Amino acid sequence: MTEKASARPLGPNARNLWQVSEEAASLVRPSRPTRTVTIDAAPKALEVDIARSALIVVDMQNDFCHPDGWLAGIGVDVTGAASAVEPLQRVLAAARRVGMPVIWVNWGNRPDLANISPALRHVYDPTGQGGGLGDAVGPRKARVLEKDSWGAAIVDGLEAESGDLFVDKYRMSGFWDTPLDSILRNLRVDTLFFGGVNADQCVYHTLADANFLGYDTLMFEDASATTSPDFCMQATLYNARQIFGFTLTAEAFASAM
Repeated sequence: MTEKASARPLGPNARNLWQVSEEAASLVRPSRPTRTVTIDAAPKALEVDIARSALIVVDMQNDFCHPDGWLAGIGVDVTGAASAVEPLQRVLAAARRVGMPVIWVNWGNRPDLANISPALRHVYDPTGQGGGLGDAVGPRKARVLEKDSWGAAIVDGLEAESGDLFVDKYRMSGFWDTPLDSILRNLRVDTLFFGGVNADQCVYHTLADANFLGYDTLMFEDASATTSPDFCMQATLYNARQIFGFTLTAEAFASAM
């Protein structure tokens, strides 16, 4: 498209723009110079283009990690989940230093639970007596993981910043019934770094679906955590390396950035 004063950018973000005017449209997106880094990962070292990468933080919320939250309120030891906070602080700082998009993928139920199936409620309320999604649990009697509630808020020690993106999810996977895939494609990214909780549940299922959709997937070994027994974490890391891609530490990520 020849340069004309009337041409204007049109698109969802600076990574994905057309140039349009009354006379013509250019569908050529802005070029993004490759920014290659080498990362110490398992089972092998990696070369990654951070200009085409994003950080996905899953479920670092009060109901999963805080001693007054949902899981603690039904007797789960949340110490393991909270252990991801400090490594994620380093990961977030490093990602922001290089301008990598940060996407918080969190449970955020509708108050009416209109899209929550009996099977989802059964996971933590197998007898139907209360204690699952949407119920008032814990010392604060907050409704579990309801959008905009205290339980659904990001846990102390982690903070969102201006420019971060948020996706509400309603399943173990952050891709089902959400706009996550559309957001990532509009960001024009190929490689995704995953951290959060629970590593063997929501992090793992979101990572697996990302891999099935064609994204490169890397999982943090320490900036991901779980309240499950250790063998669940070890099996998750094994599968992340064997089937879906690679694992790395927060320190390796920060050093590479």
